[in-house]
Amino acid sequence: MDNVMKVVVQTVNFIRSRGLNHRQFDNLLRDKDHNYGLPYHTEGRNKVVTQYYDSVCAFKLKLSLWETQLAGVVQGQDDWGVTYSSTEIYAVTGSTVEIRCSFTYPSTWRGRVNRVEKTFWFTKWKDGEPVDLTTDSEYAGRVENLCENNICTLRIRDLTERDSAEYRFRIETNQAGGKYVGSTGVTLSVSNLEVTSDTYWLSCQNSGHQSYYPSYIWYKNGQRIQGETSHYTNNPNKADSYSCALKGHEDFPSPPVCVRGQTCNRVAYTERSICTLKGSPVDISCTYSSFEDEVESKFWFSPERSHQGQNPSQPEDLSEDSQYAGRVQILETERGRSTLRISDLRDSDSAQYLFKFKTPSFEWRSDLPGTTLTVTALQVQVIRAKLYNYSTEAELKCHSSCSPAGSLNYVWFKNGEKLKAAVKSSYKALFHHRDNISCSLEGHEDFPSPAVYSPKLPSVSVSPSEIEEGSSVTLTCSSDANPAANYTWYKEDEDSPKASGQIFTITDFRAEHSGSYSCGAQNKLGRSNSTFHLSVGTGSSTMMVNIIRTTLGVLMLIPVFLLSLCLRKKKALRSTTEAPEPEEIELDSDPEYQNDSHTAAQTEDTEEQGDMV
Repeated sequence: MDNVMKVVVQTVNFIRSRGLNHRQFDNLLRDKDHNYGLPYHTEGRNKVVTQYYDSVCAFKLKLSLWETQLAGVVQGQDDWGVTYSSTEIYAVTGSTVEIRCSFTYPSTWRGRVNRVEKTFWFTKWKDGEPVDLTTDSEYAGRVENLCENNICTLRIRDLTERDSAEYRFRIETNQAGGKYVGSTGVTLSVSNLEVTSDTYWLSCQNSGHQSYYPSYIWYKNGQRIQGETSHYTNNPNKADSYSCALKGHEDFPSPPVCVRGQTCNRVAYTERSICTLKGSPVDISCTYSSFEDEVESKFWFSPERSHQGQNPSQPEDLSEDSQYAGRVQILETERGRSTLRISDLRDSDSAQYLFKFKTPSFEWRSDLPGTTLTVTALQVQVIRAKLYNYSTEAELKCHSSCSPAGSLNYVWFKNGEKLKAAVKSSYKALFHHRDNISCSLEGHEDFPSPAVYSPKLPSVSVSPSEIEEGSSVTLTCSSDANPAANYTWYKEDEDSPKASGQIFTITDFRAEHSGSYSCGAQNKLGRSNSTFHLSVGTGSSTMMVNIIRTTLGVLMLIPVFLLSLCLRKKKALRSTTEAPEPEEIELDSDPEYQNDSHTAAQTEDTEEQGDMV
């Protein structure tokens, strides 16, 4: 009985901590076809579960159900835990799947601050350690680990049957021994569909082992036909091609096949999805065939590019679309294979592309999906950074919305120069505040990401240009920075900031508002400040005029000084009958200022100005 009550306490605490109400938990039981009711009530804010059973056997049966529900989803001990959104997922080849979990960890571990440094998903072990899926060559270009606020999502694209496995989650912190893996994970089952034929019927073969019987969808010559079972018996024609899909997964049908022989009306795309970089070229290919007649016309089109009011059955040839002018080529290097080549890719080129052909007696009109193109741009993300006086220690990551196939290595650039030692998606180093850092994929060096850098010297504008007492004055600060800068305003001899944000407004300008102000621009990679003076009767134009007047005054004095010097020299020569020996004059630079830059370089990192951003 003690063991039974231990499970009861654990279950009740779980329900209370998650705040499950009666309806939620009752639905949980009903989803599992459990017929016993669950009478319980709540008292105040503390949820108290009260339960009565006529027999201990019935009580144990209820506990067994609860334990089954909770054991496979939540694993944890001593504040370490992983909660999966589901424990079983079914998918089909070519599709994309997302596996989610949330995790917890203790804020202190063995008396020290505990901080998560790495999280990843894995399916196998090597030398006693789990293998990060993002480093596994079998998943190259197909997998992403997206984490935010202790919730992580594993996204796998273009699924294959080999991806069927149990996926588990790993937490690693900054402490020795601060590692955790849940006892179980999420089981992914990937099905492959294939049409097979006999004399009088077709069968949609499903390789996946599933606990339910799905509905099927059938296609003839790319167009949907009647039929919801795995068999199609309407005496298939040898001129037609057939394919099938699972209901709910219509975007991932089986490849179209000829029921007899190798010649029939069909179109098969080489790739279902392609990801490539903005500005680069791409090739989208397919094979096609007709049963008897010669092909009269053929072209590529995109449903997303169809003009409003246009007949969907008559799509526009991409080679005649003004948006693709000068960027599209149609290549046919061999009979029955067509390749659409698009150069100088743009964001707007992300779309689905289809092929169509026509013969004297047949026209391919397909409901089947074609090839989906995703155009992505690389981006450098700042994972963490530590600011010093004149430098920043930062960890950067080269990221894109999708990963081009075959791209395993990365290239990093510092001020336009290639960093040979950096080939991974993440890069950690000490950067000067003037450094520009960008990245690219190996083999795609001509298409790098935009550079990241600390804020440049801010510029400040004052409105109105002439400040009058009692008027409203608006200050605007701007700085070139990537990531974008945050702005803070300060006044001389005041410790607290006056305002934050790009715009600072003084609604009623008085004499006490006069003085020196500064605008500070800061991002994760560094900071920069500009100082200026405000007073009644000054503004941006007044300050600029004063600067110009001062500069012009200095420039006008130079020729006057030279003329005066020349006249004095001529007068001295006329008053002397014998020229004296020339006198050497040595102009020495002030030694006090000779090594300013050297001294600054030596002291630039002696003081830390901040901590992790």
